[in-house]
Amino acid sequence: MSTENELFSAVDALLEQVAQDDLPDPAERKRLRETAGLSQAQIAKALDARREAVGNWETGRTEPRPPKRAAYARLLEGLASRFPAPATEVPAASVPAFPDAFTSPAPETVPASATAPPSRPKAAASSTTRPAASSRRPGSKKAVAKKTTAAVDPRFQNGPLAVIDCDTDGQVSAYCVGGLVLDVPAKSIPALVEWTLKEARLGQPRLHRNGKDADPIVVLMPSALERYGLPVALSEEERRAGRLPAGHKVIKQVERADWQLTKRGFGPWARIYRPADGAKRNCVQLCIPAWNALDIREWDDRDAPLLPTMGAADLARFLGTFATRVMTPRGTTAVTGLELMVALHPPTMAVRDEETGGWKPGGAPAPGALTAVYAPVECEVPDGHPILKGKFARHHQRTPAEMLMEESYDWCRPLTDAECMKRFVVGIDVNMAFAAATNRLTVGLGAATHLQRPEFDPKLPGSWLVDLSHIELDERLPSPFTPKGTRPEGPAWYATPTVAYAVELGARVEPIEAYVRYEHGGYLDAWYQRLRDAYMETMADLGVVSGMEEDAFLEAMAVSKSVDPEMALVLKAIKATAKGGIGKLRERPRGTPMYEPWPALERKEWRPDIRAAVLATSRTNMHRKVMKVATAADLYPVAIGTDCVVYPSDGPSPLDFLPHTDDGKPLPGAFRLGVSPGMVKHEGTQSTLWAESQYEKHGLVNIARLIKDGGKAADEGE
Repeated sequence: MSTENELFSAVDALLEQVAQDDLPDPAERKRLRETAGLSQAQIAKALDARREAVGNWETGRTEPRPPKRAAYARLLEGLASRFPAPATEVPAASVPAFPDAFTSPAPETVPASATAPPSRPKAAASSTTRPAASSRRPGSKKAVAKKTTAAVDPRFQNGPLAVIDCDTDGQVSAYCVGGLVLDVPAKSIPALVEWTLKEARLGQPRLHRNGKDADPIVVLMPSALERYGLPVALSEEERRAGRLPAGHKVIKQVERADWQLTKRGFGPWARIYRPADGAKRNCVQLCIPAWNALDIREWDDRDAPLLPTMGAADLARFLGTFATRVMTPRGTTAVTGLELMVALHPPTMAVRDEETGGWKPGGAPAPGALTAVYAPVECEVPDGHPILKGKFARHHQRTPAEMLMEESYDWCRPLTDAECMKRFVVGIDVNMAFAAATNRLTVGLGAATHLQRPEFDPKLPGSWLVDLSHIELDERLPSPFTPKGTRPEGPAWYATPTVAYAVELGARVEPIEAYVRYEHGGYLDAWYQRLRDAYMETMADLGVVSGMEEDAFLEAMAVSKSVDPEMALVLKAIKATAKGGIGKLRERPRGTPMYEPWPALERKEWRPDIRAAVLATSRTNMHRKVMKVATAADLYPVAIGTDCVVYPSDGPSPLDFLPHTDDGKPLPGAFRLGVSPGMVKHEGTQSTLWAESQYEKHGLVNIARLIKDGGKAADEGE
């Protein structure tokens, strides 16, 4: 029998839970604070939080988490009793869960102001909804109008994914985005798939009107693996194969239930599906972190891994944030980056069915998209491509005159005597360099046309055979035409951005031949904008926003990873998605014999020419800024590695050497400190003696790849 104190403690715990869940609308939070004459800093100090965090709570960008959530709720409750909402505002109870426009049999979207989930369909009989930690109640007309800009699809009202966990009593729960927890009645993997599709209301609406809704993702924690008869860890043989053996009992269960697996089988990112029923897909993707689905190189911190310590709720927040801002993960970040391109520019569009008068999907090529697999161009393909079979002698290394070699910088030079007198070498890193290079970049969409002795046209994307060896630059600068920064030795293949930069430098350009693409467009524009917005929003969560003064920006960047370690991992995944997506455009063979086709060649998105254009743009953008700094400040880099450039400096900060105008503003056209893609941040500082010691130990090593940690670990790049 429980004592009176124990009963009261239990009741207090329930009240505490209610306090955590019951927060007014973000706009109402701001109204209450301003009406009371309080500043964000005062509230932050009282709650032992950061001022930026309070600002994020008032805009709805983030939600307070326990234990601060309960204290914040108590504060708002007290303010609301003293400063009630004006009578002209619509009380929360008068705002319907769904507008009348969405009561038709086939609703499309529901305004985000309807945050209280409607009554469950029949699924509610077997699934219990626990209170959502971030559920909100609409508080005023103004707040409702603001939130209708983002709609919630009722089919996917519980978010894009769920993390499945099992407690010691055998109760299986699904942790969703926003703190929502559902009871899961499924007792097998096939039953879990059925429940996910029919009852869980998981998924993500299409990102383009011609695209497809994202399949729901179910993340299985180790306890759930045991519950459903799956190994917590793969054997060495299974790990090498990347999947369970075909005869595994769970795979047999899947087959007996008339479900299918894709060709990659039951692995870390397994897809279980049935053929589509018209436009409706029947597919669920499983994510199994214990099988290395979330590779530490892409999703975690190598020095202090965080994912193994995350509970189901934290993992749902982490992956759910990435899915909401970028897209539902489809596998590795590289795969997700490529899939994001397709989701934003689907290859086909719906056409009207003349017989029924309705619309049918996939009926015609979509304008501005990659719609077909075209014949490859010999100079653009990597070694081992089938088109090269029999073209060269065995072990022949193709030259720049035979192969398009557009890559990022890997250049360094010895320090001059004057530079050795400076105390430091300071590295600055370009934010999202590859993604920034795609902004407003025109790329080829259709087939290539071969031209002899063409006149160069900077508006035509393609590959050009041209001799740029006659262009002379200061020996303290790298050549913009080769990744190693060396001067070209004769004719070589270049992407359009590189040749256009040669023209910009005033060089004479006379192409010998070219492969150009007359059908072209800004295929990557929407992709860049999506990743840019995700990156900027996540940086804001870490306390770094646009418009900051340079010294404040450097200070905020120095502590950003410690502000919210989970959000720092989201940022890493976003950056890996940008870099990996570009890399996938020229995916190389894995285990395929030389000159034999590999699966990636069947994709419309296998486009090495687009990758070359992006890397050429990134490299020439870097050189353009280096030239500006050299001209304005007589300052020259000593090393460049991918997106990091190192300068000698009298002081340890980028502010000690970056040039400014007479009024203290950053020099236009030069490197500029800031959070936006294309701007730079501080990468690392070492002493000049350290740089000289690296040269003594390793020869002329690229210190841009070592400056971040002094050479303790290899720099991963962007």
